[in-house]
Amino acid sequence: MSNEVFTLRVNGTDREVKDSWLGESLLDVLRDRIGLMGAKGACTQGECGSCSVMVDGELVCSCLVMAATATGQEIVTIEGVAPVGSPSDVQQAFVDAGAVQCGFCTPGLVMAVHDLLERTETPTDTEIREELSGNICRCTGYGRIIDAVQQVAVTRSNGATS
Repeated sequence: MSNEVFTLRVNGTDREVKDSWLGESLLDVLRDRIGLMGAKGACTQGECGSCSVMVDGELVCSCLVMAATATGQEIVTIEGVAPVGSPSDVQQAFVDAGAVQCGFCTPGLVMAVHDLLERTETPTDTEIREELSGNICRCTGYGRIIDAVQQVAVTRSNGATS
């Protein structure tokens, strides 16, 4: 381990990262150096989506991004999608639809849904399935998750905001 020091802007706050090595993944830095445990490291190969975060508005698998390359960019984790104690509309829809499962895949799914709904106000069932195809959940099916996405899309189209 080296004594590299760099700064990441995470959820609107500059966070100094100490004792990281330059090739360390963003996932490991978020969890082990900064203490944000929302993104999970299930496969650590970019296959399951459980580590999804936004980097400069793009959904990425944080296990595949070297943390030091994210300096100067805005990183949003599941902890940053809504104020503490006040869930986002997507998070609330997951709860309401019974789409919250073991908790390992849910943060990545919520990040993917936020990303989808930022780009597409009223996604089709096919678009939802395609968007969520990068998130693997082994708990059960995706029906309730898709219901949650549709619920948010309808609510937003009726004038509610996230």
